Amino acid sequence: MSSKNTNKLNVPEARAAMDKFKMEAASEVGVNLKEGYNGDLTSREAGSVGGQMVKKMIESYEKNL
Repeated sequence: MSSKNTNKLNVPEARAAMDKFKMEAASEVGVNLKEGYNGDLTSREAGSVGGQMVKKMIESYEKNL
């Protein structure tokens, strides 16, 4: 298995900002996320990081309405 990230961003220049955002969300929910491969995370841990990211994006959008 390859550990290369194959997710596509609409704006490739945003990769660093998205990685930083993901690390911040992971620390907020107490998940030990590291740079690179994180295949050792449980589904619950990975889902909590994604859920926190969505929550923060929705809060940001609502604040800017």
